[in-house]
Amino acid sequence: MSGPTAPEAPALAEDLLLLLFDPRSGTIAGEGSSLFHTLAGAVLVDLALQGRIDVDEHATWSGREVRVVADDPPSDPLLRDVWDRVARRPADVHSLVLEVGPPLRARVIDRVVERGHLAREGGRTLGLFTTTALVDGGTSRRANLLAPVRAALVDGDTPEPRTAARAALLAASGGLPALHQDIPWSGAVYTRGRELQRGDWGAEEVGEPVRRTMAGLVASNLFVTAFVATD
Repeated sequence: MSGPTAPEAPALAEDLLLLLFDPRSGTIAGEGSSLFHTLAGAVLVDLALQGRIDVDEHATWSGREVRVVADDPPSDPLLRDVWDRVARRPADVHSLVLEVGPPLRARVIDRVVERGHLAREGGRTLGLFTTTALVDGGTSRRANLLAPVRAALVDGDTPEPRTAARAALLAASGGLPALHQDIPWSGAVYTRGRELQRGDWGAEEVGEPVRRTMAGLVASNLFVTAFVATD
């Protein structure tokens, strides 16, 4: 695996982790397997947005297969590792998410910390045990990501592709209710999130590979569907 050095452009997985981070509590919504699945999904959608992978439209007995469709690998090492894995041997979405997801949390946090958007703060529990907590890094990155995502989910604005991908992945992760202080949770937000998961992005430049990738992730049964709240 490549080191933590972050390339110039943030990966979609970095943006998702930063959005899921609550600066008030220092926690990340969906910690555990849900977060692993979300970060793996973000990497696959990133590769699809770049035109480097595609997902079968129809599932076989093993699920929807992911395959490489471009000869040139991505320069971002976070994406390159997953691209290399698929290039060696195509795999169904479900198996691939389970395989590549667990190592991503630490790598993505390292990159977000390296950029200064999050920071690690040391402390002690009961005066004896050393602890490390994540805290807000004091940049405007999270707020700048949050505003268009909230506009897409709450106000129904037509998002540009990467904003649509962030909103769709947040909805698929089941983490939106935990972000209610930033994105007020309602039945309308749930419905809009489901639309974005289906690829209703209102952007002509978003191709079928991206839509199929999102559909494959949702169909993998690794992503949570939150309960509908009433307005």
